[in-house]
Amino acid sequence: MKRTNNINLKGKSYKLRNKVYFFAVLVFIIWICFLDDNNLWKQHKLSYKIEQLKKEELYFQEKIEKDMQGIEELTGSKERIEKYAREKYLMKNKDEDIFIIIDK
Repeated sequence: MKRTNNINLKGKSYKLRNKVYFFAVLVFIIWICFLDDNNLWKQHKLSYKIEQLKKEELYFQEKIEKDMQGIEELTGSKERIEKYAREKYLMKNKDEDIFIIIDK
């Protein structure tokens, strides 16, 4: 009979040990997911923000390239600068009139 008691005690301690491990792992997962300073929620938000910033970086790189092409185009001659000023800013000489035609 002592032998059966030992088996039961070992079975109970085994079950208790499994419960302790289960709760320890559960507490660890809850801690990592919600309570830590670098929890999963913050990591997700930061990775989303990184993706948004990368998209903005690409947009601004394209804009910089476009502006650089415009600068190179304008630095070529005085006629190009004058044409750009007339088209973009509606500048004119004193003896000229400007007519703006709007297409609908």
